[in-house]
Amino acid sequence: MEKFWLKSYPAGVPHTINPNAYVSLPALFDETCRLYADKNAFLSFGKYLRFSELATEVEACATAFQQTLQLKKGDRIGIMLPNLLQYPIVLWGALKAGLIVVNMNPQYTERELLIQVKDSGCVALVVLDIFYKKAVNIQPATTLKHIIVTTVGDYIGAKGWAFNLGMKLSFRSPWFVPKTGGVYALKSLIKAQKKNTYVAPNLQATDIAFLQYTGGTTGTPKGAILTHGNLIANILQAEAWLSRSIVLGKEILITALPLYHIFSLMADGLLFFKMGALNVLITQPKDLKQFISVLKSVEFTAMTGVNTLFNALSLHPDIQSVDFSHLKLSFGGGMAVQRSVARQWQRVTGVCLLQAYGLTEASPAVCINPVSALDFTESVGLPIPSTDIQICDDKGNPLEIGEPGELWVKGPQVMQGYWQNTLETEAVLTQEGWLKTGDMASIDHRGFVKILDRKKELILISGFNVYPAEVEMVIAMHPAVKEVGVAATMNESGEEVVTAYIVKKGDTLTEKEVIAHCRKFLTHYKVPKKIVFRDALPKSAVGKILRRALHEDSHATAS
Repeated sequence: MEKFWLKSYPAGVPHTINPNAYVSLPALFDETCRLYADKNAFLSFGKYLRFSELATEVEACATAFQQTLQLKKGDRIGIMLPNLLQYPIVLWGALKAGLIVVNMNPQYTERELLIQVKDSGCVALVVLDIFYKKAVNIQPATTLKHIIVTTVGDYIGAKGWAFNLGMKLSFRSPWFVPKTGGVYALKSLIKAQKKNTYVAPNLQATDIAFLQYTGGTTGTPKGAILTHGNLIANILQAEAWLSRSIVLGKEILITALPLYHIFSLMADGLLFFKMGALNVLITQPKDLKQFISVLKSVEFTAMTGVNTLFNALSLHPDIQSVDFSHLKLSFGGGMAVQRSVARQWQRVTGVCLLQAYGLTEASPAVCINPVSALDFTESVGLPIPSTDIQICDDKGNPLEIGEPGELWVKGPQVMQGYWQNTLETEAVLTQEGWLKTGDMASIDHRGFVKILDRKKELILISGFNVYPAEVEMVIAMHPAVKEVGVAATMNESGEEVVTAYIVKKGDTLTEKEVIAHCRKFLTHYKVPKKIVFRDALPKSAVGKILRRALHEDSHATAS
């Protein structure tokens, strides 16, 4: 497809970027910390961390990984932390040590954690103290040699003990004391290394930086291989798009999405970091009262989020007390932004909610709406610099403008493949380097892309993927379940919810029992919100449950 969308580019946005501008992410990190040494990089629970202070902590962290833990270039390290100052310290420390980062959701169950640790071959895991028992419990069945534990209060000064006490009481967890070999306290580990010498590994753009896990229609987690070059390219692509709207070293960004999520990782943790922004970390965004109190305390200029977050904030009564006069950029990603939510957000803030599109396999940014847009559009924007796209039919033939088909993407941000999974890699990456996104889309005559539907049968909950097969597998483990199918239905707010359709083996199984069973094995957002019991489930001629037809079936007996 000819790049006719370039004619719609905002003035001053280049058509291409130089993906070789940095040899590695640590090279980008070092330059950024030099440029903005005296400025604040992060803010969490009232504690600021300057770029110069971050650089010192990161180098000590990298040295600890190298010398105390004896980790080598290419070793995988899991980071299982919420948005705390420790996250960027550990992230950049791991990258500077030449390690491959495997981001993990702190709320994973032991089953989910075990799958990801085993598949990636992690040898080390950094975890919050209230969750570290999960790591200890799965360790014997994995390659984990080291478990590094931190607390919420480790980096927030004298009041840290109070935060730790609150967490202990809330989660009813004991005080963490490392008693066995291979278990370390992060702060002590870093502090002990500040007199030792860091040795920079020989890193190239082709080296792997992240194994960022995503699912598939099979429900099996797959690690997208993202190199230093992939992430550097995506940072520079997005920076070129935003350059005329950003004042380097002056922006204040609200980071409410978890940094382990690919959207927040790239946009907040990497892109705005490179531009010298102050990153305000929100650890518990669902606590809207506390969240809004943070918004009232800083003169923030930018914010990223998902549709559900913007909706909850804009409808909260306390939001009227927030000063939005400094806000100039609001970005929605991770899931479709609803027009009603965008309009409400703009009424409250006076700022247009811009929609973007990406996926883990593309580091993730592919399309972004022009920042000059005055009103919300259901389009996800234009392909960003150095990005090719085409709309294809089921046989891979390019379609004409306006025709719906599968969106294919090509560019320096596209992953190298899935970790140790040749079959899945070959299914989505062509020999010419095209990534088959699995998303149905169309492109108009100006080059604006609209996502129409998902070819994959995944469900989006607050920007996180829920794969029906995984939920079905867990529910099928229950002895009273005969058959199960999982699909998305819409709630009263027009948002997707996980719905399970079940055929019982007997008459005793209840909705409460199914949900309690799921909570033992699934992260909270994967647990079905609705249970429908049926006499039978719709099937194809070969006996495959037809998920798309589940909500249309009329054999419901209870709900």
